[in-house]
Amino acid sequence: MTQTQNLVEQYGPRESMEYDVVIVGGGPAGLAAAIRLKQLAAEKGSEVSVCVLEKGSEVGAHILSGAVMDPIAMNELFPNWKELGAPLNAEVTEDRFLFLSETKAYKTPNWMLPGCFQNHGNYVISLANVVRWLGQQAEALGVEIFPGFPAAEVLYNDDGSVKGVATGNMGVDRHGNPTDAFQLGMELHAKYTFFAEGSRGHLGKQLMSKFDLNKDKDPQTYAIGIKELWEIDPKMHQPGLVVHTAGWPLDADTYGGSFLYHLENNQVAVGYVVGLAYQNPYLSPYEEFQRYKTHPEIRKFFEGGKRISYGARAITAGGLQSLPKLTFPGGVLIGCDAGFLNASRIKGSHAAMKTGMLAAEAAFAALAGNRQHDELTSYPEAFKTSWLHEELYKARNFKPFMSKGLYTGTLMVGIDQIVFGGKAPWTLRHQHADHECLRPASEFKPIAYPKPDGKLTFDRLSSVFISNTNHGEDQPVHLTLKDPSVPVKINLPKYAGPEQRYCPAGVYEFVQAEGGGERLQINAQNCVHCKTCDIKDPTQNIVWVTPEGGGGPNYPNM
Repeated sequence: MTQTQNLVEQYGPRESMEYDVVIVGGGPAGLAAAIRLKQLAAEKGSEVSVCVLEKGSEVGAHILSGAVMDPIAMNELFPNWKELGAPLNAEVTEDRFLFLSETKAYKTPNWMLPGCFQNHGNYVISLANVVRWLGQQAEALGVEIFPGFPAAEVLYNDDGSVKGVATGNMGVDRHGNPTDAFQLGMELHAKYTFFAEGSRGHLGKQLMSKFDLNKDKDPQTYAIGIKELWEIDPKMHQPGLVVHTAGWPLDADTYGGSFLYHLENNQVAVGYVVGLAYQNPYLSPYEEFQRYKTHPEIRKFFEGGKRISYGARAITAGGLQSLPKLTFPGGVLIGCDAGFLNASRIKGSHAAMKTGMLAAEAAFAALAGNRQHDELTSYPEAFKTSWLHEELYKARNFKPFMSKGLYTGTLMVGIDQIVFGGKAPWTLRHQHADHECLRPASEFKPIAYPKPDGKLTFDRLSSVFISNTNHGEDQPVHLTLKDPSVPVKINLPKYAGPEQRYCPAGVYEFVQAEGGGERLQINAQNCVHCKTCDIKDPTQNIVWVTPEGGGGPNYPNM
């Protein structure tokens, strides 16, 4: 019996609430789904009860993305979004794609850029602010949104179908014992439950295992995206400028690159993406990002500027080949919980919104037919005939080609996208999960990263500080180990303790143990919920579970 079951046994039963649809996650997928359900109900003159659970302290608090947004899904959801004041304010004015050496930058002529790198008609946005706006629209339509309430457990009916979810208990100490502030979680029952937790969703991962949703699919592949928001010198600011780079500081065999997006108000979003299939355990995505900013072509934007915010998030990047089965009895996966991001375009928010809308339409039709707890098969069927499927089909070979190295990958992507228009008569496969790709430290030399200067480059802890991350220090550690001995027995001697490098928030560090030797210290209060550890740990010993509601980062406009 788990600690949660013990507490329910002791303090229960849990209170419950009934809805037609419960949505786990208040991001673009979840909110678009909620809005579409209410729109359909209004069109038909019917009632649909919809609830959205959001683990962040407010809608948007945990939302982090580049982001350049294709407005195609927004146009469908709200054709009058401009009149309604959606915060898509900086239309893209220029694309630049640079190949970097250590000191030089080589601009790709725009006529040579594949369509996936052309952003005419798109908008540089703060996805957190767009999501806040979507939350306002949803509430205006009658959606009930509960921020600060993470879904911690999937509930099942006797026949095995999904019944809903339970929120996490509050006021439990580090050892799992109730404190004076203890509150038992609540059950939310639904005819259909949508899981929209974002990349590497905690419950989505459980559902994939329980219902074998990854059967006959390629392994999912991920990247980590690390981002800073800066206010820069107005002389260097060009609203709508979009800059992408490949090359330095990563070696040619490591997948990754940067983005630098000019928003309004002299603000620039800068970030670095590193594919989590990298082999060298000494590589630190965080340090590579800091080093990237020192390039002469990049640092010029930031000199005299001020860093405002910081964050990181995993990116589900496997594409069409790695999409799990989307439905199971009583529920669906939508958005990045399934993996709908288009890696070639570095865009996912429009895809997330579209999948939420498609799932909403399937659920509304089922509810109108007095159905419940069955499989919404019309959702994946509608996806297969949508513009989104066509877009992801064209992009399907991008990530497999780029995994072959920068130069070979760039050449092959150019042929695939420009010559064949993304419709080549072959589909490449992903062969390995990311955690399988890490090789022993004995095969590599440690990487000497420069010390941060506190002006352009920064250490992890000062970065976590400006992410406004907070967790109660006495709550249970939400970064759990299947076997506590593995980090010191396996990860440290074989891989040189890679968790202290792939984590962008300083959560993991090896320290001296009492009586000699070393032990893994987990600074869970630093966690920005990026999920990288859950993905990249070579032994798959780390399992991220949801902390108390409202914990984690509080991003302003990331």
